[in-house]
Amino acid sequence: MGAAEPDRYRDTWVRYLGYANEVGESFRPLVPLQVVWASYGVATAYVTADAIDKGQKAATSLASVAIPGFTINRLCAASLALLGTLTRWPLPVRRWTTTALGLGAIPLIITPIDRTVDFLMDSSLRKLYGAPGEPPAPH
Repeated sequence: MGAAEPDRYRDTWVRYLGYANEVGESFRPLVPLQVVWASYGVATAYVTADAIDKGQKAATSLASVAIPGFTINRLCAASLALLGTLTRWPLPVRRWTTTALGLGAIPLIITPIDRTVDFLMDSSLRKLYGAPGEPPAPH
């Protein structure tokens, strides 16, 4: 298993751009006010880029963790309730059946969830910011 890719906004020299406004404030007595304002622009651009990067990574996390977990949770809750209503099976049998249904559903939900998240991302954030590794779309 390889080492994780470094976070370009936290683990490289780019991180220091987030401190540009502090540098600008330090030079306030020596430079024109526009230079201080520009330092805030640099720091704001850094924070915005970092937030976009983390947002794209969070969307990937949604597709791989949150949405599938929620889907299986709701499927199991619904199947346990339905089995309680539609059968006279003892509770342990209903619970084991629910577990089997949940496990069996895992391979069936992966592709639809991935495609749905990709569609939603392609229809929203990726239109604005591009896919990872691509330049942002022109406005």
